[in-house]
Amino acid sequence: MLRKENFRIVIPARYQSTRFPGKPLEQICGKEMVLHVYEKAVQSNAVEVLIATDDERIFEVASKAQANVCMTSTDHITGTDRLVEVVKAQQWPADTVIVNVQGDEPLIPVACIEQVAQNLHQNRDAVMATLATPILSLEEYNDPNVVKVVFNKVGMAMYFSRSGIPFYRDGNHNDSCPSFRHIGIYAYRAGYLAGYSSLPECEIEMVEKLEQLRVLHNGGAIHVAVAAELPGPGVDTPEQLVEVESLLSKQIASREEQ
Repeated sequence: MLRKENFRIVIPARYQSTRFPGKPLEQICGKEMVLHVYEKAVQSNAVEVLIATDDERIFEVASKAQANVCMTSTDHITGTDRLVEVVKAQQWPADTVIVNVQGDEPLIPVACIEQVAQNLHQNRDAVMATLATPILSLEEYNDPNVVKVVFNKVGMAMYFSRSGIPFYRDGNHNDSCPSFRHIGIYAYRAGYLAGYSSLPECEIEMVEKLEQLRVLHNGGAIHVAVAAELPGPGVDTPEQLVEVESLLSKQIASREEQ
């Protein structure tokens, strides 16, 4: 288990979203979604958890709940860009490990948060660490909304894609060469994030709409491990919000029975 001084968590939470505007403030079991994520994050061994937002409404809700929150620019395109601003403002040492926990992942297991931080600590050649889970259905494999990842024998990412990878030339999607779904949780070192914003977008990133490809394109290594615990679904649409609320309600009921 990591000591508390060994990593920090930043939760990017922007109000505007193409598919679901205002979703960080959507109520789940009587509480705003971003607060569920924050409460899950503080259960980890992180020394600090910080919500980074671009919206006064999110800032007000977080402050009222006594969550650690800061305002950031409205100009950021990605959550990573928001983290870059936070790192510069906080002046964290270059070797500080920072875990990016998405503000729409209220079911993210604490074990996954700590795992990805630990993996980056243990893999000094990597500039980032992330997680994956096995793909269990052909439907999931063919879904472009499911990001796939292929990694080598030492756990370094070879490629991320919305297409099905690896491609089964003989048409047999089998267990001998499993395919993996990428889970959108990342650990970075502060020093790498400080220089990230100077990396230009690359062609494959723009085609796939996957910012982690910018890291690979520029020679950075990304460590990938199979998640220690299967994460629940995130929230990208109102329909998924209903599903997550149902799952979270069951978790809360189960804890109350114990």
